[in-house]
Amino acid sequence: MKPLFRYLSDTINARPALVAGLFFALILLAFYGTGFLHMATGSETYLDKSTRQGVIMEQYQDTFRTNNIMVIIESDDVVDPDTLLMIDQLSWSLQRERYVASASGITDLIRMMNGGTIPRSTGEISQILDNAPPDILDRVYPSNMMTILIVSLEPGTSSDVRESILRNFETIIGMTDLPPGTTVTLSGDAAFAQQMKEEMRTSMGVLIGAAMILMIIAVMLLFSHVSYRLLPVGVVAIGLLLTFGMMGLFDIPISMVTIGAFPVLIGIGIDYAIQFHSRLDEELRRQPMAGAICSTLTKTGPAVFYAMIATSMGFIAMMVSPVPMVRDFGLVCVIGVVFCYIAALIIVPTFGILIGYTPKPLKGEGGLMKRYNNLLGRLATKIARVPIPVILVLGLVALAGVQMDTYVPISTDEHTFVPDDMPAVVDIKKVTRTMGSTLTLPIYISGDTVLSPEGIRWIDEYGEYAVAKHGEITRVQSITTYMRTYNDGQLPETRTEIRAVLERIPEDTKKLYINGNNEAVIQFSLLQMETDQQKSLVDQVRSDLLFIEPPVGISATPTGSVELFTTLIDDIRKGKTYMTLLGFLLIFGFLLLIYRKAKLALTPLVPIIMIVGWNGLIMYTLHIDYTPLTATLGSMAIGIACEYTILIMERCQEELDKGLPLYDAINTSVAQIGSAITVSGLTTVFGFSALLLSSFNIISNFGMVTVITVGFSLIGAIIVMPAVLAIANRDAIAR
Repeated sequence: MKPLFRYLSDTINARPALVAGLFFALILLAFYGTGFLHMATGSETYLDKSTRQGVIMEQYQDTFRTNNIMVIIESDDVVDPDTLLMIDQLSWSLQRERYVASASGITDLIRMMNGGTIPRSTGEISQILDNAPPDILDRVYPSNMMTILIVSLEPGTSSDVRESILRNFETIIGMTDLPPGTTVTLSGDAAFAQQMKEEMRTSMGVLIGAAMILMIIAVMLLFSHVSYRLLPVGVVAIGLLLTFGMMGLFDIPISMVTIGAFPVLIGIGIDYAIQFHSRLDEELRRQPMAGAICSTLTKTGPAVFYAMIATSMGFIAMMVSPVPMVRDFGLVCVIGVVFCYIAALIIVPTFGILIGYTPKPLKGEGGLMKRYNNLLGRLATKIARVPIPVILVLGLVALAGVQMDTYVPISTDEHTFVPDDMPAVVDIKKVTRTMGSTLTLPIYISGDTVLSPEGIRWIDEYGEYAVAKHGEITRVQSITTYMRTYNDGQLPETRTEIRAVLERIPEDTKKLYINGNNEAVIQFSLLQMETDQQKSLVDQVRSDLLFIEPPVGISATPTGSVELFTTLIDDIRKGKTYMTLLGFLLIFGFLLLIYRKAKLALTPLVPIIMIVGWNGLIMYTLHIDYTPLTATLGSMAIGIACEYTILIMERCQEELDKGLPLYDAINTSVAQIGSAITVSGLTTVFGFSALLLSSFNIISNFGMVTVITVGFSLIGAIIVMPAVLAIANRDAIAR
């Protein structure tokens, strides 16, 4: 590696302006790439469409799933004749929009019961409502002050189309002459997704802005002993810009999980910049600029490069996650750390030579940081002399954490991930309180004999069986429901009878439950339940489908949002374990490739194993659930902590190679870079602290545990690493 870094240092020393120009061209390319950035929400961020589950979900959504937009109308008296006239006109206007399948509400009920007209007197309206079916009336007219208009979109409408429809609806509502005191609000999944994107844009700006401000504060306070102390902040800003550009060029979407990557990158990127800046400042106190740049790049360059690759390995391990937005999070972090490293590697020495960097004179006996370094060195020496007790005590704490980690609950309720006061969430809760549960569990059915007598009989029998067996299922609707309705309550028994009955069922009704002769769906309506109860029901339904098998040639599978988010629980539980183990294996393999000795490859990993255990303990203690984002904590902790432990080990090895005794080498290694690690660690904490400001609960909880993780990483490097080095290098004690 060193010849490459020596060549780079020679190039920067010889042609700094050319290097700066080429790097500026890369920045311009990144600016171009930011124009292609886009946001993603919904099932595509949770479910891989290439899997069997993803294929079935996509087929169900494209064929059968009807997205409903709830139009909540509130007034002092929603059945006032003038208000009803406005609702009727609004319903008619909304139904005219493209991709709208139907709209139904209280005016449709009144028309149906009054010969197709709406009375103009309050008395007539009251009489009609008194005779209306209570179950239907309660859903569209829960109180005298509120009614709900349900607008159903055509199956298969894309998220972009739904956003366009919502904008059109908002325009129509804005142009509607509302009676005094009347408000109209849009709710439902489409409105939820639209507002989530708006919240994500706001949250991303707040997070990045807050992280950069915290970085400036941290660097001003902790990095004051060097000249141009804000240089690392500029380096990180450019690294972040390059990351955004690559995301746009490679079509990586921004989701509520990938938003959390940006403060993480700011925290890690500031560390790289500080390492190079600190080493350049140190070298310039001993030699001229050319030699200082050469020493900085050839010594710190490879060490930070190894640390960067090790950090990337932790993020690469996230690629085994079955959750797409977790994989995107890992990919964004890999791209980010690479470009933050490149930015630090190029900008710090190039800036130094172009402006003629001069170190600040040391104060007193070497300044506060010098005294702090000496304190760390003495502490490291004391730990190195009694390594076994230190490792045993901290190891037992980690072991307890591994045990407690199994008791940390897993949360997949999307509504708990977003701000509690987000209007769409408030409106959805209002709809649920009004109309009851909106949870459904579809059973997607496919095969050559779906509409055969055997297939129809099985659909009917299985639907009745599930309702009778599971108290959580309140109603079943399928094509057989309407076959009975249009066939005097009887189920057709022959193919000829089936065809005849299907011809009598309206096309708009049929397409909700069958598609041609090969696809059908059973829709189960559910009680409102917690996620763990939903998971239990889905598991039982899967078992039922094995017990009451469909006829030969037919397959039946649960699908839909309930199935997606309950399956996500298992995906998170398995994924976090796989990611952590793979992270360790990848980093160990990389270090083994670099150092060619198992002892050297294992040494930096020992503190990290403890850190992973400590993380489990802190999550259990603070009652923080695992989510798609916090599930990445294990592999991310491996990547972040590995940098600190590698830097300590590299410097210790450098001092041992100079001939220093082991304890002196440990003392010098910790003392020389202890302040840089502490400053970079604390600035990383400042960067991660910005996550705590997010209005998204999923991100703020992630911020809390990552801040603690960085603190653990510093403990692992400064406290645990000297003990591990003492044990790993026992043969050097005699020197």
